Amino acid sequence: MTATTALTVQNTTGVKGIHVVPADFVERQIEACLEDVGVDVITTGMLAAAETIEAVARQVRKHRARALVVDPVMVSTSGAQLLPHEAIRNLSQHLLPLTTVLTPNIPEAKLILSENGPGDKGVVSEHSGKGEDIRSVADIEAVGRRIQSLGPEWVLVKGGHLPFAAADMTIADAGTPHKVVVDTLVGPDGFVMRVESPWQETTSTHGTGCSLAAAISSGLAVGKDVPAAVRAACRYVEAGIREAPQLGSGHGPLDHFHSTFNLPFSPGYFIEYLLDRPDVRDVWKNFVYHPFVMALGDGTLPLESFKGYIIQDYLYLIHFARANALAAYKTTDITDITRSSGSVGHIMHELKLHISYCESFGISVAEMRSTEEKQACTAYTRYVLDIGQSEDWLALQMAIAPCLLGYGAVAKMLHAHPSTRRDGNTFWPWIENYIADDYTAAVKLGSDLIEDNMRRQSPSRVEELVKIFIHALKMEIGFWEMFPHK
Repeated sequence: MTATTALTVQNTTGVKGIHVVPADFVERQIEACLEDVGVDVITTGMLAAAETIEAVARQVRKHRARALVVDPVMVSTSGAQLLPHEAIRNLSQHLLPLTTVLTPNIPEAKLILSENGPGDKGVVSEHSGKGEDIRSVADIEAVGRRIQSLGPEWVLVKGGHLPFAAADMTIADAGTPHKVVVDTLVGPDGFVMRVESPWQETTSTHGTGCSLAAAISSGLAVGKDVPAAVRAACRYVEAGIREAPQLGSGHGPLDHFHSTFNLPFSPGYFIEYLLDRPDVRDVWKNFVYHPFVMALGDGTLPLESFKGYIIQDYLYLIHFARANALAAYKTTDITDITRSSGSVGHIMHELKLHISYCESFGISVAEMRSTEEKQACTAYTRYVLDIGQSEDWLALQMAIAPCLLGYGAVAKMLHAHPSTRRDGNTFWPWIENYIADDYTAAVKLGSDLIEDNMRRQSPSRVEELVKIFIHALKMEIGFWEMFPHK
């Protein structure tokens, strides 16, 4: 939740104007957020005016959040003054004593100390944010300690304005080959922590301070202690700068989403997304509308082709049952174990239908079992089992998915297709088997397995799994092509 303290006119080249929101309106925004939903951690950024600082302090005292993180936004990356000098003393007087973590950079540290005692103006220089009186990391720690004496429990002095030479930790200059940034956290009981990161020659530094403060607050909100939250936030911002999209002609933004990803489908709709992908769509169509399939529908498939196919499919289903049993073994989730085991039961029912079908053609079980597998059958089944042995449980599900989903789709298509013959079609009972309740239940079971697990995959893993599906789907097409369709 956010309370807006000021509106700015700005782009990457600089701040063109500032409209300060009246302090009483800011306070009402904060009150509305905190009295309803509530918060664990409060973060402040640009406060813009002395009256706003006092209003924020009143709300912090009233609502007592677990932590307050203050980013003392005083000067923008492009150099614009964002907090009047007269408001800085208000910040020190009203807000710093309530602060859990204060996150000044070196120019902001200069301003805070210069407004809180004449003896502090020499800590940092008066121009360009360069710490001419800071000669070491220990000097940065001393700055943090002096600011800590003003009330904050923890002070993180950000070192981005003053890189050090990695070799000897002296102040770097333009010709120094390897530079590092040192962010220094000081805390209670003499605690000090330094977070080093590589100096980056970049203009993508717009919003780094507020991003850091927000990241610290997020860490505190989920239960991290201050040092852990600070270290994680520093790493987050460093990576955000490194992965920045390089926008604008001035100081562009960092990439806030470098560690997040969006799946290319909505939860529960992976299969719909899968079958509509350009790299799947045509292969899927070739499988579902294969000439062998269409000949089954209109009854023109040579009977000997069907007999050969049904025997090979019987042999295939034995290995398909093995694959599902392997899937049950590979998972430790009892729900998935039950589902995979249930699929074996559905396959057993399908095998019985095959046996009954073959008996009607005078083909015995012994004859089916003694028949040699065609190369297409061997290649397909061993590919599926190899995926099961060499990859994870979900990869195996994707390898068996073309068979499970495909036969249901084929039967549904043939059942509704205008060229399909029902009366007098030897193969109509085969079509009915795959639109029957038992097989429909098996398809739903397998689909639910895939949908429930795909939502937890990364985009790159989704791509890997889709490739497995496509390869297995092509092998399904090869299965249709073992015997002539006319």
